Amino acid sequence: MDINQIRKLLPHRYPFLLVDKVVESVPGERLVALKNVTINEPFFQGHFPIRPVMPGVLVLEGIAQACGLLAYESVEEHPQGNPLFYLVGYDKARFKRRVEPGDQLHLEVSLLRVRRGIWVFAGKATVNGEVAAEAEVMCTMRDAEF
Repeated sequence: MDINQIRKLLPHRYPFLLVDKVVESVPGERLVALKNVTINEPFFQGHFPIRPVMPGVLVLEGIAQACGLLAYESVEEHPQGNPLFYLVGYDKARFKRRVEPGDQLHLEVSLLRVRRGIWVFAGKATVNGEVAAEAEVMCTMRDAEF
């Protein structure tokens, strides 16, 4: 899935779209996406000017966006209106490695379960095979009510 297909599914836009490409997808099971981290990212101006580090919350957001893509590909029947997957929460979030300019984030997510409208995913962000962050991500689908 290229950036144009991603933009059709996710409502995020620059500077908040944190998925550049999907390299693997098995609807209902798993998805692997990429985020190329460049020095041109606006958050690097202030985080941190001496040694740029991608904020951990944005690494988690990239994982959540990959979960949203997997959810969109996995839903059997798209509802009428403007359905969006909204983030409900994170559990077991851990940060293990800095993410810096020049890194390529591999965002690996898998669907654990769907219960009472809550989708639960296991997510992991890696750089060169090293875990940068991991978490369980919960979301739910609602109409955007535009």
